[in-house]
Amino acid sequence: MRNKTSKPLYMLLLVCMAAAIGYELCKLFVFDPQLTHFLQQKHKTESGRPLHVPLWLTVMNVHVAFACLAAVCGALGFSAALRRRSQRFHKWNGFVYLASVLLVSLTSGYMAPHATGGVPASISFNLLSVLWPALTVTALIKAVKQQQAAHRRWMIRSFVFCFTNAAIHLFTLLLGQATALSYEDSYAISVYAAAAVLLFAAELIIRYLQTEKNAPA
Repeated sequence: MRNKTSKPLYMLLLVCMAAAIGYELCKLFVFDPQLTHFLQQKHKTESGRPLHVPLWLTVMNVHVAFACLAAVCGALGFSAALRRRSQRFHKWNGFVYLASVLLVSLTSGYMAPHATGGVPASISFNLLSVLWPALTVTALIKAVKQQQAAHRRWMIRSFVFCFTNAAIHLFTLLLGQATALSYEDSYAISVYAAAAVLLFAAELIIRYLQTEKNAPA
């Protein structure tokens, strides 16, 4: 994000990142540390196996911690100033981002069978656990090949998934208010809606940056 017109976009990115992290931390450590309301929807998996709550909460804490770390590292990676100041920092920040994405996806894979919304939501979370690392690894490959423009595009596609959980809960809230759907059905639909909207948003951002780059001075 080099040109002046992209600076407001980067500031918006930082605000959204801070809001998403603040939401996750407040929800997990302030308002409902034991996730009592959320766990009420998870009494059993579709196979009938009971949920092991202490282990699930531990995995969830790890999941949230690395999701927040991925958001911070991703945002730092888009800073042109930091990149110009230290390519080494940019490189290692990228590796930490990749590791965080992999750990988020791994923990998501554990929690997917217990997903609120049953099998449809479980399938979507498993797909996201493959898609997000795939996008991130593609971005890494482009960087290794010195294809910086392509690297940036794939990083945008990867980074938007740092906002998956916030988007899911936003859509669940909206569906709950606007329809007569149950919480479980609203949540399952929202997982798919969030993925689609985030991918669409990534392509809009990429197109906007390309348009600004090609605009006459």
